[in-house]
Amino acid sequence: MTNPITITTAPCCWGVDDVKNPHLPHWEKVLDEAQAAGFGGLELGPYGYLPLDLGLVSEALNKRDLKIVAGTIFDDLVSPSNRDNLLRQTNEICALITRLPKPETHAGQRYPAPYLTVMDWGHDERDYAAGHSDRAPRLDETAWNGMVENIRSIATLARDKYGVRVTIHPHAGGYIEFADELERIVNDIPADLAGLCLDTGHMAYSGMDPVATLRRYWDRVDYIHFKDIDAKVFKDVMGERIRFFDACAKGVMCPIGRGSIDYPAVRALLTELGYGGYITIEQERDPRNAGGILEDLAASRTFLARTGF
Repeated sequence: MTNPITITTAPCCWGVDDVKNPHLPHWEKVLDEAQAAGFGGLELGPYGYLPLDLGLVSEALNKRDLKIVAGTIFDDLVSPSNRDNLLRQTNEICALITRLPKPETHAGQRYPAPYLTVMDWGHDERDYAAGHSDRAPRLDETAWNGMVENIRSIATLARDKYGVRVTIHPHAGGYIEFADELERIVNDIPADLAGLCLDTGHMAYSGMDPVATLRRYWDRVDYIHFKDIDAKVFKDVMGERIRFFDACAKGVMCPIGRGSIDYPAVRALLTELGYGGYITIEQERDPRNAGGILEDLAASRTFLARTGF
């Protein structure tokens, strides 16, 4: 029997990754278009994009029949000096998402949504090496342990104060990206403290096989992101010295089904292993390239429906 899966989306499909970017769409426009595209839920987006005003956001979501399935910390997880900021974000995000309209819990879902998805970001030396395991510098033991302690602190606060499950998301251009780093973080963060949000696009971008990686870490996978990679653009940007989001602005992420990732194989694996819950579609872009968002989301949803999602 196949467990129910709800397909949701995220503000990054509208180019919302850096809240300081002056070209971002208004957050209510994103909610309007998420509703128009047929989604019942989406992620909160990076800290500071949607307002942390419970009444305002609840009213906006209820009016559109939308639910928030995850909050996001997308920040420097490495620096010990950033811990107070990370814990402040954890408190503010969890205080909001746990009081918003609650997403349904499906059969096969290990932990209820909303989740708190945690990604490392903000290091030039890794951003320019995104996708290149051979030339990306690794953290030394002291710096790695500092990052682990930051994640443990976030996850402990989210779990013990708010009942929110933290899911660690390997992300291109951060210090948790490649296969060796994924293995290490799984070994260093216990399963009762945090799970994984594995992203098909980031796995492929970093040289990992999405199906094999999902299978290997299945006992830690609580939440999944879907995206697809344009093989030609990927080949081109891998030949450049380029930041990850600059590669996205060139179209390295494409509608699902038009790229290199084998989604029928992903569907077969999720059916075999009984995944139930939420899968969030993402397609990072430059926010100034906003004209095709609804068309792209429709293409992704149509392909996934044909594939059995």
